[in-house]
Amino acid sequence: MNDNKKGSKLSLTSSLLIGLSAVLIVFSMFFPWWRMLFIAPQYPEGLNIIVYPNKLEGEIDIINGLNHYIGMSNFSAENFPELGYLIYIIGGLAGLTLITALLRNKKVLYGLIGMFTIGGAAGVWDLYAALKRYGSNLDPKAPIKMDPFVPPIIGENTVANFITHSILGTGVYFVIAAFILLLIPLWKDRKAK
Repeated sequence: MNDNKKGSKLSLTSSLLIGLSAVLIVFSMFFPWWRMLFIAPQYPEGLNIIVYPNKLEGEIDIINGLNHYIGMSNFSAENFPELGYLIYIIGGLAGLTLITALLRNKKVLYGLIGMFTIGGAAGVWDLYAALKRYGSNLDPKAPIKMDPFVPPIIGENTVANFITHSILGTGVYFVIAAFILLLIPLWKDRKAK
């Protein structure tokens, strides 16, 4: 019984890695998580929509003015209710990660990794659903007629004379690094058979 408890305890090094993971999650809140860059002959320097966990930045007014011509809804924080609570979910995840580091228990770490995986999948699905909503619900009375489309989460797309580039932001790379740091202890502290 005692050996079983000992086998479920993470090493101090693993605990420090999990603690560093918590720090990276906190850092991620201050950086963009996703970005869409619009390039056209009249805008060679590009127009941006930059998505943080709690706000939108970039040349959104100009993009909304252009999107009006193809009948696309306006981009605004009001249309993304997630921006009102996502920062708290991320902060909560950082807190749970820190607690996991302090507890040093493998079962708790498995639960945390499961939460990370489910949260990441939900985030990707939510972004895809938002992009589909924007690209599929075009106003039929718009001056320029277009077939519905779904902008990619990552990659390039052409809309009228605009080429759009969708890329992950620095904040997401912090979260990916944090997730990798959570996986290392599972390998490092595996029980020798």
